[in-house]
Amino acid sequence: MTTDRTPLSRTELADLLTDAAQSVSGILTAEYPTAAARSYLHPVLGALAAGPRVVGELNDGLEGFVAAEQRHATPAGLFALASYASALGWLAESLAELTASVDEICIRVGIPTEPGNPAGAAPDGTERDNEFDIAFSALELQAIRTAARAAGLAPDDYVEVLSQSLLAASRVTDACMEISSGLLEDAAYVLDEASDQIWLGDGPKSLPTLVRSLLARMEAAE
Repeated sequence: MTTDRTPLSRTELADLLTDAAQSVSGILTAEYPTAAARSYLHPVLGALAAGPRVVGELNDGLEGFVAAEQRHATPAGLFALASYASALGWLAESLAELTASVDEICIRVGIPTEPGNPAGAAPDGTERDNEFDIAFSALELQAIRTAARAAGLAPDDYVEVLSQSLLAASRVTDACMEISSGLLEDAAYVLDEASDQIWLGDGPKSLPTLVRSLLARMEAAE
């Protein structure tokens, strides 16, 4: 079978970036069944399950794109390639951070030897209620106690690991939204340019949105 070496059109390049954006945004709506004993991980399990699959798909797409040199041998193709590669790298980094956060939560929780009575857990009385009175209503407190009991944790420990889980979920959500948005912006730029030559000179549009975002993050971190 003959390999197609015809350079991709601007429409095809835009479709490539748009498809990648949709795959990344799909991570945010992924669901994964969560056992009651691990309910504190519910905010992150969907992304944790779907993320590696999306990274694998994007990686396969990038390898195919790079291998067919003639398919991106235009300024528009190189622009799209840079955007796609940046998205993949950013997503992989974000998922690595998510995995590390989940590992920390699991280390913090451990595996209870007696699920109904974990070491260090307070009785189901009012000993630690003052820690929750300001933030939670009576109904919310009861829900926390019920979830904590199912997880084999003290209520304050449950709130702590759930908070860590929510924070990790928020971070990966922000990353996926920015990656998806950047891919769509770059797709629109590739598609809507009046000429077939993407401008690669100086200026804000000389680099893909995601490349500029990553450079800004690096400068902010210095």
